[in-house]
Amino acid sequence: MNKEQLKGSQTARNGFLNEDDIVEKFNNWKTDEDAQKWLLIMEYQLSEIEFVKAIKLSGFKTDVQVQITVKLKEAIDAQNLQVKLVSNPKGFNQIDKRWVDKYVEMWDISPQIASILKRYTGEIQPSIDIPKDKRRMFANEFLENEQVEIVKWLESNKSLIVSDILKGRGQFAAEWMLVAQKTKSNSRWVLKPMNFCLNYFGNGVVEITERGNFKIGKITMQRKGGDGGRITANMLQFKLNPAELFETQ
Repeated sequence: MNKEQLKGSQTARNGFLNEDDIVEKFNNWKTDEDAQKWLLIMEYQLSEIEFVKAIKLSGFKTDVQVQITVKLKEAIDAQNLQVKLVSNPKGFNQIDKRWVDKYVEMWDISPQIASILKRYTGEIQPSIDIPKDKRRMFANEFLENEQVEIVKWLESNKSLIVSDILKGRGQFAAEWMLVAQKTKSNSRWVLKPMNFCLNYFGNGVVEITERGNFKIGKITMQRKGGDGGRITANMLQFKLNPAELFETQ
């Protein structure tokens, strides 16, 4: 395969409907051209591969783990992929969602910052008389010093936040992001190292948007909302548009 064929973004002959399709393609790597290109992007020589086994995971940042046995190498390599299936090139994808207290535990958040986040999500009632939404406060409704405080905290902890919500930690931290169009035909995919994705999505200023949410580079932090009015609407979530990676070639 030449350099043109090894671009990180490709048009796929067959569509992608779910993670099972990705697993199947890797397990059929000897005949599947997409899987062969993915392995080459991961810097494997196809002629040196003895065996490939892909499995689907749940509950981790890694959706698919690919185990690779290479000739003359005793250890088995494991590549962890986060899979993002998109149908709308301008759609946003939730990448992390938790209660504020869980983030407090993860990031050692101070009581002052936690209070701002809980009023923002609606876990705590608004601290102003006439909020735009009686259930919660928007970021631009906080006192000026609180807005400065939360933005400063996000800026100081941006690298940690972006890494945790995208890559995760531990044995099943994601090392790659595979974005695939979720259609039956004329699909395309892009495969990028997670470190590239951390820099791409996390690069940029921390700011409060006109709509009263928070932006961390290309990542939006907002109240979850929805859920038919259930209490889970008061969780904090992070969103981004994975399809933007198609424009990075």
